[in-house]
Amino acid sequence: MALDNKKIKEILLAENYLSAQDLAKAELMMTESSQSLVDVLLSDNLLTKETLGQALAEYYSVPFLDLSKEKIDLELFSQVPESLAIAKQIIAINQEDGSVRLAMVDPSDKLSAKLVAKKLALSAKPYLVLASDLAEALALYQGSLADEFKAVISSLHNPLLSRESKDEVIIKIVDMLLRHGYNNKASDIHIEPYSNKIVIRFRIDGVMHDMLEIDKNLAQSIVARIKILAKLPTDEHQSSQDAKIPYQLSDGQLDIRVSIVPVTHGENVVLRLLSAKIHNITLAKLGLMEADLAKIKRAIRNPHGMVLVTGPTGSGKTTTLYAALNILNREQVHIATIEDPVEYAIAGVSQIQVNAKAKLSFAEGLRAIVRQDPDIIMVGEIRDNETAAIAVNSALTGHLVLSTLHTNDAATALPRLVDMGVEPFLIASTVNIIVAQRLVRLSCHKCRGSANLNADELMLINSEPSVKELLMAKGVKKIEKMNIYRGKGCKLCGQTGYYGRIGIFEVLVMTDKIRDLIVKKASAAEINQAAKAAGMTTMLADGIDKVLAGMTTLEEVLRIVKT
Repeated sequence: MALDNKKIKEILLAENYLSAQDLAKAELMMTESSQSLVDVLLSDNLLTKETLGQALAEYYSVPFLDLSKEKIDLELFSQVPESLAIAKQIIAINQEDGSVRLAMVDPSDKLSAKLVAKKLALSAKPYLVLASDLAEALALYQGSLADEFKAVISSLHNPLLSRESKDEVIIKIVDMLLRHGYNNKASDIHIEPYSNKIVIRFRIDGVMHDMLEIDKNLAQSIVARIKILAKLPTDEHQSSQDAKIPYQLSDGQLDIRVSIVPVTHGENVVLRLLSAKIHNITLAKLGLMEADLAKIKRAIRNPHGMVLVTGPTGSGKTTTLYAALNILNREQVHIATIEDPVEYAIAGVSQIQVNAKAKLSFAEGLRAIVRQDPDIIMVGEIRDNETAAIAVNSALTGHLVLSTLHTNDAATALPRLVDMGVEPFLIASTVNIIVAQRLVRLSCHKCRGSANLNADELMLINSEPSVKELLMAKGVKKIEKMNIYRGKGCKLCGQTGYYGRIGIFEVLVMTDKIRDLIVKKASAAEINQAAKAAGMTTMLADGIDKVLAGMTTLEEVLRIVKT
């Protein structure tokens, strides 16, 4: 049977793979993040994937396999029924000397291994793989959205089809869009009406992709189905509407934020997909390097002061705040938030939703929160002078305040607060740390390989002297010969070469020098220089570190940092 946390602890301690001290640290992290032991050990770098996998594989007396590095024979893979693969957590990888190599979360399940081998008319060679790796590989079963839509829509051409049956087809279409959006890790699904068609687009890893074109005649029915799910009036077509849909998936619940706006050719629908898996996000998983992670953890442990996260829309600021709240959320403290919107419900936290109709703004909500005896306050965004003043005053009077600002880098956040009317000496007294961030796409781990810089990347380096200087400082002697890891394109990444995203960060910790500069109303450039002199790693430098580590491409980092 698959190993539970208790058994994994026993194995790691007995074979000295993990010290009692590190185990205690992991157990604390488990309570902070609600993660499994395996996820904590890997995300907090207490064990490498190879060491952990080898330890568990030895228990089963089978080899360990890092599935993310394997080339899967799709023809062989597809011969194992998807239902069997999911239920028994087993897939066929490829053949070797007349045997089928089987990736299994539970290699002791000999019956399932025998069943798969018999179906393929080969002998079985089982390997242990980690559950997270197998989950990604299972995505290869997914057919294309266009193929599935074609199969569903064909039934509508039957002239004898009843009204009830037509309604069922529309229900299937909407379910199909949501399921494919989730499986493709889309953050948003766009349903855009034009004069003669509907275009379905997914935003995946921050980039829009055209997925499907649908006959315009289906537009009204599809939008009506979404409105029914969202409990919105189906006869309202002239004003914008917003709502939420709790949507049940096979592996958990998906919260969907619905925005419907009337446009020239109908109603434009945007569905923001908010997975409950956000609760398992930790600061380490976001991509923070060890030194920056330690700085943030120290800052959020302060009983008062401000922690600011900056960046443009879609840069992951809210996710970072939620990861911090997961650490801070304890029975001994009262946490209150004011958000627009409340994206994820957190047990034990008082969350207030901004409501313009009820005249509940960030400022009004923050005033109310302060009267609720909180220890920690999270303000979704500081948008105006009034909110800024109340937030700073709250931090000054014994509260820890976490919030976000829209600025391009960490240093600019400080003059921005001055521009919003906050006295410089108050900013210097209250702000503990500023985290600026962006999200870059990861090179697909299934199809990536070593490559040289392409012509576009070389041109970008030549036009950006700071990039060339950073590369040379990090030991790159010949830029033209520099090796990176680039995805070639495969089924898993949708032929894009990228799969998933990671953060690049700069973390500005307040020092006496920076406080003096704030009081003197110094420019963002002067503050930035002082922060770098004090050891701050810039976002560009952090991004280049991730390029050299094989996580992403230079082209991707420069696309994000320089725009």
